[in-house]
Amino acid sequence: MANLRIFTMRPRTEKKQTKPVTLKKEKDRIGYARVSTDDQHLDLQLNALRLAGCRKIYTDQGISGKVSNRPGLQDALEQLSDGDTLVVWRLDRLGRSLVNLVELVNNLGMQEVEFQSLTESIDTTSSGGRLIFHIMAALAEFERSLISERTRAGMEAARLKGKHIGRPRKVKSNERKEIKSAFMRKTSISEIAKKYKISPRAVRAIVNNSSEIA
Repeated sequence: MANLRIFTMRPRTEKKQTKPVTLKKEKDRIGYARVSTDDQHLDLQLNALRLAGCRKIYTDQGISGKVSNRPGLQDALEQLSDGDTLVVWRLDRLGRSLVNLVELVNNLGMQEVEFQSLTESIDTTSSGGRLIFHIMAALAEFERSLISERTRAGMEAARLKGKHIGRPRKVKSNERKEIKSAFMRKTSISEIAKKYKISPRAVRAIVNNSSEIA
């Protein structure tokens, strides 16, 4: 009997296409430090930020926290991206106004950027830190309401006293004549100013034939 050879056909295997691996961007901790005068030193803040793991630190020296356009802060904000954290040593290094602080941190959150203040232990990556920030936001809203209420009350009090609120009113030519006549009749400048709702300075300017300034 002849020898039979049996050939086994192996199934053809297709080469798997490998997808390119995209490496996730490593999250950065970016620090920001500030002092108000050139005489003050940044060492304390810089050391604390380095210990907190900040690899990049941006600074402003001799610039008040009331100034919104700070070069160092702007550079830090431009470097932040999704998943990063902005770290400060203390809240007042970022800004002096609670309203502005809350607005800035809210803007960071909209960019998926976290915030941490070392001294106050505020960290928006934790539930406790987020709670503290929400309390701050509520206080900021309360502060805004108080300012608005005081402004309205002040304007109302001024209106009741007969003071003109807003832009200076233009004194008409016939009113100027009346003002001069009243002054010639020995009417007091304060009475004239109250009647025509202009400042005493404007009355003096009119009676002296100067350009009136209400």
